[in-house]
Amino acid sequence: MEMKLVLRFCDRRPGEGVADITQLNPKQIRNLIRKGKWDKPTAGLAMGNAQANLVILPEKYAFDFLLFCQRNPKPCPLLEVLEPGKFKTELMASNADIRTDIPRYSIYRRGKLEATVKEIKNLWEKDFVTFLLGCSFSFEEALLRAKVPVRHLEENKNVPMYITSIPCKPAGVFHGPMVVSMRPLPPDKIVPAVKITSRYASVHGAPVHIGDPLEIGIKNIKRPDFGDPVTTKRGEVTVFWACGVTPQAVAMKAKPDFCITHTPGHMFISDLLNEELALF
Repeated sequence: MEMKLVLRFCDRRPGEGVADITQLNPKQIRNLIRKGKWDKPTAGLAMGNAQANLVILPEKYAFDFLLFCQRNPKPCPLLEVLEPGKFKTELMASNADIRTDIPRYSIYRRGKLEATVKEIKNLWEKDFVTFLLGCSFSFEEALLRAKVPVRHLEENKNVPMYITSIPCKPAGVFHGPMVVSMRPLPPDKIVPAVKITSRYASVHGAPVHIGDPLEIGIKNIKRPDFGDPVTTKRGEVTVFWACGVTPQAVAMKAKPDFCITHTPGHMFISDLLNEELALF
């Protein structure tokens, strides 16, 4: 059965009514986000283009976090690191502003989530270092082309994400558990999904676990730590990929003085094509 994803936004300007955001290109979507007209999850948007997780830290934490990413490439695959104080990406997009072009930002102080906001211009400091990490939304286009179901898109939901018992390798002040995203699959779609996602190492690559959630410390699959629960049909198998929300779980453990991330599921949409990130 062909899946049809419907995501719409209200432009709020007289005479323009409702439009289909899935038909817009990355720059147009970023412009809507910058104007405050889209603050929802970005799954299913700009399907041919790569999306990215965001981490912003004061410069004093930057080396430790860079080392953390290098030691944990599955949950934290680095795509770009900006110089201190810079808020315009040079590799991933043109005319983008990291401070305004993500639908929602999460603000952490000493490990506690303080707020979620639509823009961070008023919080910006000259010593902030920005990290953009690969996102599994980027390989979903390839899964759909191969007729591998993506349940959260079918149900117009945010992808379910879980804090696991899998430890990350520590680096400096940073330590904590891996976060995973989950997509339930029919048994005959698991091998194709593994083969397809293995091509995209820079956006988390192949699954880290297939099967029983309890084996990786997930006690209740119906209650994700982030995102929305999705339907697992009879006979389907839960499949888990490393997730770029891991830095948020790590921030809650390591408790840096200050940290800004994307709100789970609310990604930076880049100009890069997904296929530019494929290995072969």
